[in-house]
Amino acid sequence: MNKSKIYDCLVVGCGMAGTTIARELAERAGKKVLILEMRDHIGGNAYDFMNENGVFVHRFGPHIFHTDSKRVFDYLSRFTQWRNYSHEVVGDIHGKLLPIPFNLNSLHLTFESCKARRLEQKLIDIYGFGSKVPILDLRRQPDAELAEVADFVYNNIFLHYTQKQWGLSPDEIDSLVTARVPVYISYDNRYFQDTYQGIPAQSYTSLFERILKHPNIELHLNSEARRRLRLESGKVFFDGCPFNGTVIYTGPADELFDCQYGRLPYRTLDFIFETHNITWYQPKGTVNYPVDREYTRITEFKHLTGQALDGRTTIVKEYPRSYTGADNETPYYPIQNQQNITLYERYRKLTDELPQFHLLGRLAEYKYYNMDGIVKKALELADTLIK
Repeated sequence: MNKSKIYDCLVVGCGMAGTTIARELAERAGKKVLILEMRDHIGGNAYDFMNENGVFVHRFGPHIFHTDSKRVFDYLSRFTQWRNYSHEVVGDIHGKLLPIPFNLNSLHLTFESCKARRLEQKLIDIYGFGSKVPILDLRRQPDAELAEVADFVYNNIFLHYTQKQWGLSPDEIDSLVTARVPVYISYDNRYFQDTYQGIPAQSYTSLFERILKHPNIELHLNSEARRRLRLESGKVFFDGCPFNGTVIYTGPADELFDCQYGRLPYRTLDFIFETHNITWYQPKGTVNYPVDREYTRITEFKHLTGQALDGRTTIVKEYPRSYTGADNETPYYPIQNQQNITLYERYRKLTDELPQFHLLGRLAEYKYYNMDGIVKKALELADTLIK
């Protein structure tokens, strides 16, 4: 029997992109959907679980949901209640903790009071209260005192952190990345200012379980798509047989084609988890180390999850490095410069002859997405396919 005829749609990957599109096609269009996931768990990089010490952790670093999209928030709220949580980040700058992004509170902690008030007024007069000013824009400001602020932020918060995170000098990084590190002219210490923010009240994993709970969805874990899926002469073959349905691919575009033009560059992360016999390790959920450590940040999960647990806590340190494609590595951050985008386009064009084959997500599109962004993109793709 040709098993491929059982399914109307194949979805490769069970992260936020694959899970959302699978549910939409199964529920709204009545399609029989098979999800192929190479890992042994659902949820992609948002997977969370209880560790051996009884602390609830995010396996692939902290994930904080935030969005301005009511559609995205309402959609996910079908499958979870929310813990009201607004993420705050501080940076350890030579032993002093400053709110990150650098804001007016940071300004007053850095400069003496009279000077800080004067600098604050200048920033408000030029940019407006509530503005977010990319650090590279502020560095072009001719005012000598504001240039001093820009130099402080650039040298102590932006420069070394960027070099650690990306392995490149700042002038080699696309402006879309540098824009993510603004000076925020506000007293709001929240890392995000979106309308809707929070953490799934039970867990991200339970959220994914509920999305996947539909009779038209079948899930195969530990299933390497490249061993079951073949693209040849404008056709898709699944388990050796022609497949004429819809395919949604959320994995790396270059690996889909055996990296025939060369590997797309990414940054990966090494996560070092530590459990300490104390109730709290640090004052905020995440502390950045932009100056003097090999790791970029430490996250303490109990701040995020609200887990009540005395005398024990788990943290994770993040060490960025280049992605090599080794089996134990995960590509996290696409390095979006013109050369790499051009290389990606060569791979994308290989799918043009496959009208029912769709690339979706951070890896497949070689583009950085927050969680809400990829849910929005998946919903919009579902709208198009269902029409």
